Amino acid sequence: MENQKVVTVRGPVPPATLGYTLTHEHFSLDFSNFYSSAPLELEAYVSSKITLQNVGYIRQYPYSCKYNINFEDDDTHEAVMKDVMSFKKFGGGSIVENTSHGLNRDLQLMLKVSEATGVNVVAGTGHYVHGVQPESVLSMTIEEMSDLYTKEILFGVPVRGIGSGTETVNCGVIGEVGSSWPITAFERKAIQATAETQSVLNCPVTFHPGRERDAPFEIVRVYLEAGGKADKCVMSHLDRTILDGGDLLEFAKLGTYCQFDLFGTECSYYQLNPTSPMQSDEQRIQHILNLQQEGFENRILMSHDVHTKHRLTSFGGHGYSHILTNVLMRLTLKGLDQKTIDTITVKNPARWLAMPK
Repeated sequence: MENQKVVTVRGPVPPATLGYTLTHEHFSLDFSNFYSSAPLELEAYVSSKITLQNVGYIRQYPYSCKYNINFEDDDTHEAVMKDVMSFKKFGGGSIVENTSHGLNRDLQLMLKVSEATGVNVVAGTGHYVHGVQPESVLSMTIEEMSDLYTKEILFGVPVRGIGSGTETVNCGVIGEVGSSWPITAFERKAIQATAETQSVLNCPVTFHPGRERDAPFEIVRVYLEAGGKADKCVMSHLDRTILDGGDLLEFAKLGTYCQFDLFGTECSYYQLNPTSPMQSDEQRIQHILNLQQEGFENRILMSHDVHTKHRLTSFGGHGYSHILTNVLMRLTLKGLDQKTIDTITVKNPARWLAMPK
């Protein structure tokens, strides 16, 4: 990787310097469109701020608490800074912040967190799902989308610096590029624009699939047909999308990175897809072990996808250090050696994120 770089919000760094890397997290985003009401008898318990008295209810119905899904206020930002500092303390090196257009991305906060903690932060460009986009964005052409992604990676986005001046923050990944199910015309354009940009820049990309088993397969089909490279592509949220081990092995054969990024979510009732259960950490670990045993250890990634307050330690959650402090030792107990764990948590992210200098 001598002739490659990883583009962070503080500038390019050598891939070998990333260290332990989380590949799918958020520091700030607008998730208000995904509010979901709780059962009537529980509404009073989830309608206020998070306390010791109601956090148990909110863990069961996280999207029913408007305060919980407000992940862009000062309370959130303070808690995020605290947890990224803890991540650094426990050995973390880098975080990919996946907030894309449509979710009110905060590049200034990413820069602030990175400068304050010393953690490398990689920012995303791209577009999230159809449902959060204004009409002016929905009418964009593939060429206009690709041009936007290219400019934000190569030339950056002006943001107000920590001082009084303006700084330029470059994006280092296209994603998360969001799709519903079925995939809408706009979302198909976003996938095609992602592939077009990726094929020119050889940059990393990451996709958010709809909550349906066939969604990841269809996204990859569209992406590959549009010219994107499988080995620079991450498919997110497989731990809530492809639940069958055989189906997961079939998907892995497509050559993308298989990402399990909901570690720490231990609530089996999944509000955003009530007909399908949310898997546990133990089930995520078993999928990783199965893929490793079938020879796919070079295509596995892990993260938490923190995007609500209740998953931050200030509000009773696990923060960004959960995998480091609670999960990796369980992989060791299951028989994975340190070399394999380093491949999954250090080498795979660096290989995916690396771009030509």
